[in-house]
Amino acid sequence: MPDAEKLAAVREAIPSLGAGIYLNTGSAGPIPLEVSAAVKELADYELRIGRASADYFELFLERMAEARGGLAAILGADVDSIALTHATTDGMNIAAWAVAWRPGDRAVTTTHEHAGALGPLVAVRDRFGVELVFVDIGDGSDDDRTVAAFADAITPETRLVLLSHVLWTTGARLPIERIAAIARDRGALVAIDGAQAVGAIPVSVTETGADFYAVAGQKWLLGPEGTGGLWVSPQAIERAEASNVGWFSFESIDLMGRAVYHPNAQRFEASNHHKPSVVGLARSCGWLSMYVGLPWIHARGTTLARAAADRLAGIPGVELLTPRNRMATLVTLRIAGWPADTVLAELGSRVFAITRTIAPLDAIRISIGFFNTEPEIERFATAVELLAAHTPDTLPPKQRLTILGQGDG
Repeated sequence: MPDAEKLAAVREAIPSLGAGIYLNTGSAGPIPLEVSAAVKELADYELRIGRASADYFELFLERMAEARGGLAAILGADVDSIALTHATTDGMNIAAWAVAWRPGDRAVTTTHEHAGALGPLVAVRDRFGVELVFVDIGDGSDDDRTVAAFADAITPETRLVLLSHVLWTTGARLPIERIAAIARDRGALVAIDGAQAVGAIPVSVTETGADFYAVAGQKWLLGPEGTGGLWVSPQAIERAEASNVGWFSFESIDLMGRAVYHPNAQRFEASNHHKPSVVGLARSCGWLSMYVGLPWIHARGTTLARAAADRLAGIPGVELLTPRNRMATLVTLRIAGWPADTVLAELGSRVFAITRTIAPLDAIRISIGFFNTEPEIERFATAVELLAAHTPDTLPPKQRLTILGQGDG
């Protein structure tokens, strides 16, 4: 299918793209019709038939296997190495608590990590007396600087190195393979937050050198909220089992009350998944992989993001915070003289741009998806250009549509 026809078909399959310029997939992606239909079908079944029968539970185990398979295909991994989670944060919690911590141990991370990853580290620090080290990597644009900073921070006492594949702040892609090699040589486990990577750029988890790689279902995979996944290396499974961490179990209980031992990543799965959402995640992974095609998704998304970064960087008064030499599909920017919250409101009202702020940087961040169009990016950039040419006090008011007949009695 020619690109123009393919893009049109994809956009027709994602109705919410008509509500505005969708530039916040990094928070929550738009839901395809295929995914919505799968969720509704099972939710309707639960409404009409119920959800408490043993047969329904057994059938859902197959649906969970399908979701693991969908994630495994996208991650280039074996299905037995995938655990279903409720969010990326779940995966980072599992990684943090899978270590047999002792007082004086060290955990290493960056100053850019999301709260969902930092929370578990703070918890283990406070509970076990672990030293928590924050590595200053600047904006993430200099790989050699980043690697050198981690090399200095990862000592023999380091038990876990936790960092993002793509920073949620500046959008920089970090050299996780090089960092993981250092950590592995020094005996530390490596946990990667892949929330802004999987579905946006090519990821082969077995080549990253990571021990844990956490995935979000609702972002670039366009799945329901409350879904996610965790890839766990065979070595990490063995080490976590030996550590005998008590808050997750190596066994689960089947419907007959019998203990079932899982020698793979399923041992990390919690219970009480929302069944329609898990089915929706499986469908979104399959839709992206088989209908749209991952190579096309990755190529189009990254190309469009670079073009957007170049266009925005050329506007006087705009400061691009995303390093173009290390970017993925996130673009973070500031407009001189404009608070980020005000920029967000103006862009939303003027061109219906759906985006977000990055509060620590007082900046706005746009997420470029394969489903966005060049005219959308240009409309957004033109609106940014207008704001950059003014201050909040001098900006001309937005023209409003006059509705004839109102106020005539």
